[in-house]
Amino acid sequence: MPAAPRLPQESRRARMSMRTAELRNTERELYHFQTRIGVAGTLVFAAFFALLMRIAYLQVVQYEYYHTKAEGNRISVVPITPNRGNIIDRNGTVLARNYSAYTLEISPAKVGDVEATIDELATVIDIRASDRTRFRRQAFEEKGADSLPIRTRLNDEEVARFAANRYRFPGVDIKARLFRQYPYGESASHVLGYIGRISDRDLERIEADQLSANYKGTDHIGKTGIEQAYERELHGTTGSEQVEVDAAGRGVRSLARAAPTSGNNLALTLDLGLQQAVEQAFGDRRGALVAIEPSTGGVLALVSRPGYDPNLFVDGIDPTSWDALNTSADRPLNNRALTGVYPPGSTFKPFMALAALESGKRTPQHAISDPGYFDFGGRRFRDDKVGGHGMVDMYKSIVVSCDTYYYMLGNDLGIDTISAFMRRVGFGSRSGIDLEGESPGILPSTEWKMKRFRKPEQQKWYAGETISVSIGQGYNAYTPLQLAQAMATLANDGVVYRPRLVRYIQNVNTGERRFIEPEVVSAVPFKRENIEFIKRALAGVNIEGTGARAFAGAGYTSAGKTGTAQVIALKANEKYVESRVAERHRDHALFIAFAPLDSPKIALAVLVENSGFGARAAAPIARIALDYYLLGKRPKKAVEDDEKGATGD
Repeated sequence: MPAAPRLPQESRRARMSMRTAELRNTERELYHFQTRIGVAGTLVFAAFFALLMRIAYLQVVQYEYYHTKAEGNRISVVPITPNRGNIIDRNGTVLARNYSAYTLEISPAKVGDVEATIDELATVIDIRASDRTRFRRQAFEEKGADSLPIRTRLNDEEVARFAANRYRFPGVDIKARLFRQYPYGESASHVLGYIGRISDRDLERIEADQLSANYKGTDHIGKTGIEQAYERELHGTTGSEQVEVDAAGRGVRSLARAAPTSGNNLALTLDLGLQQAVEQAFGDRRGALVAIEPSTGGVLALVSRPGYDPNLFVDGIDPTSWDALNTSADRPLNNRALTGVYPPGSTFKPFMALAALESGKRTPQHAISDPGYFDFGGRRFRDDKVGGHGMVDMYKSIVVSCDTYYYMLGNDLGIDTISAFMRRVGFGSRSGIDLEGESPGILPSTEWKMKRFRKPEQQKWYAGETISVSIGQGYNAYTPLQLAQAMATLANDGVVYRPRLVRYIQNVNTGERRFIEPEVVSAVPFKRENIEFIKRALAGVNIEGTGARAFAGAGYTSAGKTGTAQVIALKANEKYVESRVAERHRDHALFIAFAPLDSPKIALAVLVENSGFGARAAAPIARIALDYYLLGKRPKKAVEDDEKGATGD
């Protein structure tokens, strides 16, 4: 075989150089690889070290913080609303109480599309348009509320139906809540008032009084009447419960519980039977009556007609009912007994007579000749009786209600003497009754007119204005409550008691009763003979005078005074003809009374709007009230105006 060719010397050297280069590249790559491994390991170690440090920080340093948060997520503190106190009348009849019922509630924060959820709920539970409207209004008024009711007072079938479909409605739940109930509806509605859902204004007041903690979980608060005035007594103290919850927020078990303290019960001085007898006597007419126990100031009846049903407000009143109440010309939401101000008419005359006796301007025997008018300053002030009453002394002036006598008397006394005396018996100032919103009325004087008007020509007091004031007209304007309190003061020989509606407050847990003691505001030092004379004259009104027809055959002796108050002023020499005047422009009818004469147990004032003569419309209602309270007689029907009755005051 031929021998293999030999490579040149340069080729061998090149091949050896390549092998050496390959060895050097492998070493370099190994070096770089090991470097990268070291860096990666360092980074991993650093990461693990940082993780361990973070775990140590969270588990050790921040342990308390996160433990608290975890417990907060696991444990929910639920406020427990206390039972609201009951309200009863003086005989133990329940006027306001609570009952438990189920509500279907939506938590807006836990629901994505509220409207869509409501639509879906409507396929399971009957949801009316009024329910939707109320829900939207509450959502607007109570922004940030935890939950809002879409349906209240569910029956057992509805509760079971929702329970079977609950999984479909996150953020919707059924809750058991207490509801307020007024068993007698409209009766005594202006006394009791009503509760309603807490508004932003209520929240501001709660926060200002530093009561926020005690109203956690509470949805309702007293809005008017006794419910408002005694809110702190009725509400009670809120409790709490620690509940363990699952991931979905559902309660698993109760861990601890602090029981709530129920609100106190209130016993009123009010007599529901008397209240209802008077309400029935009013029928469909507008007006008010206040009856007071003279020896204590306890209010026996406080009637304002028309009334309203406070049950309408418990769930949130629907728009239709609200509009009907709020826009009615009869103003059923107004408490006429407390806030309505009216001219007192001739019911002012007994107090004018007493002012004359106390000041020495008149004696009982002083008499005038009444021609049926009084001329003063170029104007003729007419009496209600054409031709006048002849010779009139003080007794007769009250019994027959002679205007001319008081025109002259008012002119002699002067407005400031009249004003100073009337203020002593309670006219023109708040009585201090334990309800909010009382009107002070208007007791005119020269000082009052200076403050009332801005123009100098309007500020001057004219003597002719005093003559109108002297028969209970002019600027005079008082509440039925003030008239009743003035009559109670007269019956009580000048001792003025603060009117009150709450007799005692009862602790539900202990049964202890805290009585509200009668409070003497003042004692007017009337002369005994003057008081006795006025009382005899007032008795004469019901025996032989303008109230005789209404009180014929009464089984007791009473004192009374009729009154008729003009609503619109007549032109000079214009004669008032009731049938020619629009109904709401007709005169108001008034009557004040107390009985029995020698030992008064009840004093009252009645006002019937736009009903004409007091003897015809107001006195019969007073008779029914006195008959019920003193004799236990119940009225058979509403009082009807006696067209053939007396036409005087």
